[in-house]
Amino acid sequence: MPKIDKDAFVKRVYVFVNEMKIPLIDDKKYFKCNIIPQRATVHIVFKYEEGEDSTVKGFLGLADYYHTVVIKVKDSFYIPIGSILFELTC
Repeated sequence: MPKIDKDAFVKRVYVFVNEMKIPLIDDKKYFKCNIIPQRATVHIVFKYEEGEDSTVKGFLGLADYYHTVVIKVKDSFYIPIGSILFELTC
């Protein structure tokens, strides 16, 4: 399995977030963020593979559908919706 460039992955997500006008909360905007996947009833993980923009767009489409925000923690992105936690990672 080829190694994914994490910086390129993060930049690609930022491009789509701006295009889709979805609110993104990252470490520049929050003081402290604790994401605890074990507390979610359902934890769905999206895995980004190089060049698979449809995975990123599908993930961000959930934020648009649920009218919520995307939270960036390190190299992963999260959409928390009640007891459901969606995660996009590479």
